Amino acid sequence: MPKKSKTPAPVMADQSVSDAFATIMRHNFDYLLTWEEATRSWDDIEGVHQSRVTLRRMRSALSLFRNALPKPARKRWSDELRWVADELGMARDLDVLISESLAAAAKDLPLSGSQGLMRLAERRRAQAYEQQVCPMLDSDRYRSFKEGFEAWFSEKQWESNESSKKELKTLSMNMVPFSRQLMDKQERKVLAAGSHVDRLDPKAMHSLRIECKKLRYAAEFFTPLFMGMDTFMLQMKGLQDLLGLMNDVSVMRQLLDDLLAEQTDHEILVYAGGLIGWRTCDYQHMLDSFDLYWEEFIEAKHPWWKKSALVQADS
Repeated sequence: MPKKSKTPAPVMADQSVSDAFATIMRHNFDYLLTWEEATRSWDDIEGVHQSRVTLRRMRSALSLFRNALPKPARKRWSDELRWVADELGMARDLDVLISESLAAAAKDLPLSGSQGLMRLAERRRAQAYEQQVCPMLDSDRYRSFKEGFEAWFSEKQWESNESSKKELKTLSMNMVPFSRQLMDKQERKVLAAGSHVDRLDPKAMHSLRIECKKLRYAAEFFTPLFMGMDTFMLQMKGLQDLLGLMNDVSVMRQLLDDLLAEQTDHEILVYAGGLIGWRTCDYQHMLDSFDLYWEEFIEAKHPWWKKSALVQADS
């Protein structure tokens, strides 16, 4: 089983935007491949989990670097990364339901019906791995994706005639000023999404979660450039945890609706309702701390603008 790693891509301050983007993609693509075999089995749920996280990270990189990349290629590879992640999605949702929600509820929600729901979820998980995950990994489309995507970033095919003059100019920029501009731009998007957000509006909170994730990924990408990025990300953690729990509850509701669509066992149905209520209560308690988490985020210092924080001198 591979080891989990939070080591960021080795981006350097003297790199161009083009070289840094290729470095980020190579680092994450190689990490994805190390988890490929483990992804086939639910014996260790980290296989699917680490794969999906890495796929999201690469899609975020495509989005964050969009001003430097030709749209047709960017859309093509973003769509393919989304397809792979979607094929792993049901397996991951069931892994979380079984290993986190149901496992935790066994102690805090001691109602009959728990074992029945667990067995139902485990059967559906086996189907997800056997009928979605493994066939996808063995498919011609997946093999073609790996070959084509690796060639695209290895050969930096975006530097071809497909790119506009404006994109080529951005690609030739030094990475330090580009990263500063990108961090500022993404932070403004988070502030715009969250400053007056209606906390009872699921769509608005979902939009805030997505923008926060992109900012987090950008900070991860540029951690090798600026000292203090770890502290910045830590000051985002409370907000991200709250938004993540909101998403977990939403996904669990949808998953249980699907699992129980034809279920007639009264005890299982009652237990599922209790589980949703229990997790929703957790989220509501955490939501009470939104102002605290938001304040912590907006007061976070910006290491990318401190000259003393630059790990390597501007070139």
